[in-house]
Amino acid sequence: MAKYLQQLLGAQEPMFSTTIRQLEKMVGHKSVDVRYIADITARAHQVMRQIGLDVADTTEHELYSALNANAHNHELFLNTDDVGLVIHGQTVSLNLEDIQENATRTFEHRMTEHMKCQLKHGLTSRYVAADGDDEVTIEELVAQAGLSVCDMTEYHEHKQHGMPSSQSNPPSILCIGDIFTDAFIKLSPDVAKVSKDGAGQSWLNIPFGGRPPYEEVEIVQSVGPSPNAAVSCARLGLKSSLMSWLGTDKAGADSLAYLSQQHVDTRLVAQKRGALSNYYYVLRLGAERTILTKDEDYDYKWHAPSQVPDWVYIASISGESWGLHEALLEYLLENPTIKFVIQPGTFHFEWGAKKMAALYKRAEMVILNREEAMMITGKGHESVAELAAALHGLGPRNVVITDGPDGSYASFDGRLLKMPNYPDPAPPYDRTGAGDAFASTIVAALALGNSFETALLWAPINSMSVVQKLGAQAGLIDVKSIETYIKQAPEWYRPEEVKE
Repeated sequence: MAKYLQQLLGAQEPMFSTTIRQLEKMVGHKSVDVRYIADITARAHQVMRQIGLDVADTTEHELYSALNANAHNHELFLNTDDVGLVIHGQTVSLNLEDIQENATRTFEHRMTEHMKCQLKHGLTSRYVAADGDDEVTIEELVAQAGLSVCDMTEYHEHKQHGMPSSQSNPPSILCIGDIFTDAFIKLSPDVAKVSKDGAGQSWLNIPFGGRPPYEEVEIVQSVGPSPNAAVSCARLGLKSSLMSWLGTDKAGADSLAYLSQQHVDTRLVAQKRGALSNYYYVLRLGAERTILTKDEDYDYKWHAPSQVPDWVYIASISGESWGLHEALLEYLLENPTIKFVIQPGTFHFEWGAKKMAALYKRAEMVILNREEAMMITGKGHESVAELAAALHGLGPRNVVITDGPDGSYASFDGRLLKMPNYPDPAPPYDRTGAGDAFASTIVAALALGNSFETALLWAPINSMSVVQKLGAQAGLIDVKSIETYIKQAPEWYRPEEVKE
């Protein structure tokens, strides 16, 4: 099995096989390499069967042609980032980005680098997850074998989603916050019902003590307001990185591999040895959802990035992270050029404006919904202008307030603009992540040098796109797609001054 991995990766012998033997010894001979190859092969064969190929009688050229012919079917390759096959000594990648690039390449000049990059992530992560003691030694051994975890950022500087070719040095953003894996469980309306109690609280009801059926389940990796923002910004052309916390389980390894594939730098994602990653169960009924949550315990420590980012964006994060916030504030004060954005989460509200005062004072922008603005400021619902003024009074130069079906507001440079929502092309499929898409797109548009008016045009479009698909990230789009939607927008889709 070490030889098969070596062929997939194009690694040098005998160093590679020697390294695998050392790693296996460290983890107690758990056959990590064997199990990983079995998993990769099973996923490859599943795709082959779906496109009508015989797994026992398909040549490398036949597989290559069939994959190219199905490059448009993105769902077919959702779980193949690190998958490749060696047929007659020739490696063929099932990574979607490789396949898309191979559409214009001959077999002899085929692309396999994205698959190799993800395979390096997967191999390293699996040995780290299997070990109980020494992550540092594992990473050193992997590096000695020439398999240091790769970063395709430079390769994609001119190929990132939506990034103009002239943008050779895109602005950078560091997103900070918790990360989750969501299991979306679609409930049948024949089984699950919604009722309201005397206080107007809605309740999800399913039969108790029985075996009610569900319609389907789908796993969505690497979500949460901050990872959602990191992926959104990467697709819009920013150099995106994430500071977050994971366990050393398979969910954590899969999350890291996925984020890398989305061009998000994960060097500041910390994995706590022996811990589980946050895993949520999302009960879907129509477009609405109820989320069953369980937050794991991590060490929330600040680690300064190797290069000072242009923007820092913080969102939902554990209540155990106040020390990190203090260290972040110190870093922001030491680096006054950084534009700092807060999309407050549950514990930011619980801590209150007084405890958060220094962070709000340092903020370039705060983005939140109308009810949250009321919670922070103590102001009433009647006047958006009063809410915005009270938020400005805490320190942020710019204030963005979303208001559900009534659109959104932006207060900046003494102006208050109202922006309507973009019309939905179809009824929303799943509302998860709509607010994160909106907030991150505002930031990305401004970071790319656009005006606030343009940012307000962009943001509802990405939000609209997200609710058409399952999960917070599947619907995120690039700049070119946003501009197409703007050209197709109705005449009334524009920001207007608010006079109160």
